[in-house]
Amino acid sequence: MHPLISNVVSNIEERSKDTHQAYLELIRSRRPEGLVRSRLTEGNLAHASAGCSAIDKIHLLGGNWPNIAVVSAYNDMLSAHAPYEAYPDIIREAARKAGATAQVAGGVPAMCDGVTQGQEGMELSLFSRDVIALATAVSLSHNAFDAALYLGICDKIVPGLLIAALRFGWLPSLFVPSGPMPSGLPNPEKQKIRQAFALGEVGRDALLKAETESYHSPGTCTFYGTANSNQMLMEVMGLHMPGAAFVAPGTDLRTALTQAAVKHAADITVSNQYTPVGEIIDARSFANAIVGLMATGGSTNHVLHIPAIAAAAGYKVTLEDMAQISSVTPLLCRIYPNGEADINHFHAAGGMGYLIHELIQADLLDGNAMGVYGALSKYALEPWLSPDGLAWRDSPSQSGDTDILRPVTNPFSEDGGLKLLDGPLGQAVIKVSAVKPTHRYVKAPARVFESQKDFKMAFKAGELDRDVTVVVRNQGPAANGMPELHSLSPSLGALQDKGLKVALITDGRLSGASGKVPSAIHVSPEACRGGAIAKLRDGDIITIDAEKGRLDVEVDRNQFENRPIIQRLKNDPTVGLGREMFTGFRTSVTDANSGGSIFNFLYGTP
Repeated sequence: MHPLISNVVSNIEERSKDTHQAYLELIRSRRPEGLVRSRLTEGNLAHASAGCSAIDKIHLLGGNWPNIAVVSAYNDMLSAHAPYEAYPDIIREAARKAGATAQVAGGVPAMCDGVTQGQEGMELSLFSRDVIALATAVSLSHNAFDAALYLGICDKIVPGLLIAALRFGWLPSLFVPSGPMPSGLPNPEKQKIRQAFALGEVGRDALLKAETESYHSPGTCTFYGTANSNQMLMEVMGLHMPGAAFVAPGTDLRTALTQAAVKHAADITVSNQYTPVGEIIDARSFANAIVGLMATGGSTNHVLHIPAIAAAAGYKVTLEDMAQISSVTPLLCRIYPNGEADINHFHAAGGMGYLIHELIQADLLDGNAMGVYGALSKYALEPWLSPDGLAWRDSPSQSGDTDILRPVTNPFSEDGGLKLLDGPLGQAVIKVSAVKPTHRYVKAPARVFESQKDFKMAFKAGELDRDVTVVVRNQGPAANGMPELHSLSPSLGALQDKGLKVALITDGRLSGASGKVPSAIHVSPEACRGGAIAKLRDGDIITIDAEKGRLDVEVDRNQFENRPIIQRLKNDPTVGLGREMFTGFRTSVTDANSGGSIFNFLYGTP
């Protein structure tokens, strides 16, 4: 392995020695001696089987078939999850053929960040991850299952499911995707129309037409945001069947992969080759996840999710770990917003099989790290339908399009583009894989806002037509749940395109589709917990230097230290649309550096 990545793995192991050992003791104490439902009483079993078909009831009550839990995030508002409507029947039938039963153990909420972008509901988005983890725990609490399949794709859903899967780490577990929608309006064209609308150059009809031509059918949105970054992570962590991430929904190959996942889940239960997920995920798995994220230019949301997921298995992953891995991981992909191609083009150019092979050969991914299907080296393959059914073959040895996917020897960039920023305002991260080198240093006066709405009003009034560092604060986890601020991107991009020096600083987060404007995000400590960002005033000269990793403000240090903190607005923005129900979450949530999680105990915090 690359020595720096190997060192990061060792550091994670060392700092996590006690917490991970406690985790292993927990899951090993739950290791089944036989089929789990043997522990249930007759009354428990009767309830567990009452709704089943006759054949499944026979095998649940008296047979020796393993029982597979299905935890589904199906709803038909999320295009990526709409295909899941048909999955329970596919899974139950495949389970019977594999000598197993399958039950939908529960459903978890799944909100679409595309629907809530810029809206009040987005303030529940990050917290929905932990709600999903809790709902998954409730789903599995019946304790009648020998393995689990997790049906989820988008944004906070996969991280929430994985947090719970690791807390139930004695269960063999697979993640089952549904695939991306067909390519629609090219993403760069969509972005141009968004910017034109922000400038008042086109009307709402033109904007709506562009959006519906982009998001037009069942399947994952095709840009490389959090949803598709999730699928990449599940692949490089070995939690899919190999090559499952980006196969289109509704195809024979997609169905075959789903059926294969069911059979494999049955094969790795205690009845056969017992492979609990908590025993295969280790520090190498999280290093591999970070390498995959950096090599593909993936979503900054995973700067939050990876530490939160790792904590569920007793591992402590830090921002410094991510920045170090980013510094030696070459950027091999150009997928929108880091390029013009979409995820279907990436898949056609060689996709995950080619990418994994390249990264293993370069000693950047640890091919010996284990997944549900075996060592990660087995994931350097692609699935296909042979005359005899589903099979795997070697991934392409060359990229089909080097404008989209490149070998390690000819990367788009020598590093992954994630930088750690530090300075008197605290710590932040910045993603520069889509930021041109000329825009990676910005020194400009601040204009401070307390909400997205206030920023948009100032933009429309022409108050920002100058060099400016936009500060949007009180957007962190404890303030209002840390909503994405992606709806600011078209306006900021329009200012940059005028030749102005523009940057964003926020204790909130951006979308996985954030792009060309330099943005210092996840500023910690956040404003509402006394962070220095709460002391900024209009006109303060702020410097963002992505190359040197600095976030500076040119104010006399003593004067700045003695400034009073601006308190949050008196009109509490976290009331209405159910947001008041999450007050407890905002009170107990960890900071962004620790994943913005309510599960404080996983970090060793009471």
